[in-house]
Amino acid sequence: MGDMDGKVAVITGAGAGMAKACAELFVQHGAKVVAADISGKEKDTAAELGEAVVPVHCDVSQEDQVVAMFETAVREFGRVDAILNVAGIADGAPLADSTLEMYDRIMAVDLKGVFLGTKHGIRTMRATGGGAIVNWASLAALATSGAYASVYSAAKAGVIALTRAAATEYATDGIRANSLCPGIILTDMGQNAVQAAPEKLQKPAMQRGGTPKEVAELALFLASERSSYLTGLAIPIDGGWGSLLR
Repeated sequence: MGDMDGKVAVITGAGAGMAKACAELFVQHGAKVVAADISGKEKDTAAELGEAVVPVHCDVSQEDQVVAMFETAVREFGRVDAILNVAGIADGAPLADSTLEMYDRIMAVDLKGVFLGTKHGIRTMRATGGGAIVNWASLAALATSGAYASVYSAAKAGVIALTRAAATEYATDGIRANSLCPGIILTDMGQNAVQAAPEKLQKPAMQRGGTPKEVAELALFLASERSSYLTGLAIPIDGGWGSLLR
């Protein structure tokens, strides 16, 4: 038996990276998955993983599209038991040189998108007795992990605060909410960052980047009943980098 047998998970950003790794692992553990993405690669994820996965094109910053994503989950699978708000973007500049356009773009996806996924995830899960929310924050929300990340850090810190509020407000509805704070994870974007600045791999105590599957394993734990008494947490998964910074 798998940790997610009979459960339904909605995963944003599921065309690549950590979110795709989550979709793969959740299916292996018995879940049905709605794989949402804006890129079109959600169809590739569904094709690779089979009939347990339904792809949905979704811009997480648009409320009507987020609503439609959950409606698809209920129509196809009857319920939602977990929402993983993974979709995000990264950009940076010195704070004094950051533009309002950059600010709006990052906040729209990294904070507003998580807000909308959490909001409508709660509404959907309350109807069937509760579930689990796993929101993607970042090590940058907890510690100064690098230069030129002021707006990104602010958005991800907002994710932690939002998640804690959800955990407090909806615990008695059977809904748990936790956030993950990844450090260097070797997705395509992470590998590009390491190639541009190899010294980044010297930052974690473990002297390496994490894999998407390692993050997916933590997300699976938080979405499953194995973490039934955990809520409101912001959990670093960073190879020890954050412990050296704080």
